[in-house]
Amino acid sequence: MKLLASNQDRVFSIARFVIGLVWAEHGAQKLFGLLGGTQQPLMSLVGLAGVIEFFGGLLIAFGLFTSVVAFIASGEMAAAYFLNHAPNGFWPIQNRGEMAVFYCFFFLYLASRGAGVWSLDAWRNRR
Repeated sequence: MKLLASNQDRVFSIARFVIGLVWAEHGAQKLFGLLGGTQQPLMSLVGLAGVIEFFGGLLIAFGLFTSVVAFIASGEMAAAYFLNHAPNGFWPIQNRGEMAVFYCFFFLYLASRGAGVWSLDAWRNRR
């Protein structure tokens, strides 16, 4: 697909934006009890996860401080997997941890690659 190949940087930026917003929704569930979630105490492990997911998701979506935020996000998702999912079985599909694994490795890739062409990081670097 020539069209996609010639626009891969833009498509990557769109994917980063959408995945960041979806991840921020998980944080909104934990922090504010929105979207079918239950508000968690801010000074708890789940509350801290909510802060990282909500604010980190927004920063990732808009591509600001992306490499640092994505690295932290990747670590948070690895911790979430091993603390909450792995005790329920070895395979992510069985322990319902496949999204944690996906986010962990997407954010690790994002930390190494950067935000892409349509991002506040790119805008800051041009100035």
